Amino acid sequence: MHGEKGNGMRKKDRYLYLTTLLLALGVTGCMRMPGEDSAQVFMSESVEETNSEVLIEQLDVPMTMTTEVETQQDEIETVEEPEPQEVSLVMVGDILMHTKVYESGLMEDGSYNYDHMFAQVKTDIEEADIAIVNQEVILGGRELGLSGYPAFNAAFEVGDSLVDAGFDVILHATNHALDKGKKGLLNCIQFWEEQYPDIAVLGIHESEEDAQEIYVQEINGIRVAILNYTYGTNGIALPKDMPYAVELWDEKQIADDVVRAKEIADFIVVCPHWGTEYVLEETADQRKKAQFLADLGVDLVIGTHPHVVEPVKWVSGAEGNQMLVYYSIGNFINATSGTGNGKAARMLGAMAEVTIAMNEETQEAYISEYGIEPLVTHNVSGSGQITTYKLVDYTEELAKQNEMIYQDRTFSKAYCEDISSTVFGDLYIEQEEGTEEDDYSDGE
Repeated sequence: MHGEKGNGMRKKDRYLYLTTLLLALGVTGCMRMPGEDSAQVFMSESVEETNSEVLIEQLDVPMTMTTEVETQQDEIETVEEPEPQEVSLVMVGDILMHTKVYESGLMEDGSYNYDHMFAQVKTDIEEADIAIVNQEVILGGRELGLSGYPAFNAAFEVGDSLVDAGFDVILHATNHALDKGKKGLLNCIQFWEEQYPDIAVLGIHESEEDAQEIYVQEINGIRVAILNYTYGTNGIALPKDMPYAVELWDEKQIADDVVRAKEIADFIVVCPHWGTEYVLEETADQRKKAQFLADLGVDLVIGTHPHVVEPVKWVSGAEGNQMLVYYSIGNFINATSGTGNGKAARMLGAMAEVTIAMNEETQEAYISEYGIEPLVTHNVSGSGQITTYKLVDYTEELAKQNEMIYQDRTFSKAYCEDISSTVFGDLYIEQEEGTEEDDYSDGE
């Protein structure tokens, strides 16, 4: 999300009038002000002083407004209004390491590197105050054998590239967390602890003490708590001696976590792994769970697991509070083996973009802006080739090179735009007319 610079206008006469222009919001994806359709207007002040001069410098939102007034003593008096307390948060969906994806990391010199997966969106990730990613598959390391669907295992080098891309929070509570059993889980936890102790890894735990911790990150005076849960682990039981190993959807536990989070944080984000795969709208179960979270007083929900995008909606809580829900932001990267109409939808994911601000009077944190940035997996074979683009940067020429067209001939840039328009509605800036009805119900 980006703000455009406004230009100050000044005129000197016996009376000086100053009016600042309306701030225009320019986005590569799209964003919305909750409850408003127009940007904030700053009203002018009048200064009755013949030789007075007022200079206003407007910067990108958030900004500091500086007013300089020449006094009778020819001295310059400067009054500064502090920048509002804000936190920018982005999150991308599933890092789904299908065979083509993990093979893309093998370089010509025999080393492994996955930086190419994030190259097209790295700037957006780095610029966010908090950047979250759903690491769909466990990082058990090459010693356990790299593998794709259905029992995934990824190289530690994927973690290196996640950090290099700028992610601050790694989510591991997914249905694939135990694909390589207890050994894979412990390998993953050890890798993060030893190599990147400052990176927040949520959803999996080595100890009960760790499982009881509530992760909170404080930025610009705003404390943001992030919680991560999964509906299950593909029928694989938790290790008998580690019943806390994976954060499962347990309403009693979640309620307790939210209560404790409220004591130490200003804003609560829940990232659930939920829903039904390949369905482009939220299910009744998701709506029920979202209502449960809203009634607890959660502020923001960003969901994963369906492997396609789903709508973004507001949900009212029992106390009248409003909670924003991204029901599913789909895959960040994948190389599904599915074929037939509708499978191309798995190439479309999204980046959730949210600005959290602090109300100076009530000292309560709230969502001041939110948006969505559609993403496209550029599914091509070869070392260092597969990557993810913003849809706005994707071209029909690139789409013709995307190997998904051999699995689903309906794939194109226009196809991705149609889905974005249908699912995200007004939140998607490039609205398109109509889309074909495809069968998204049968998965791989």
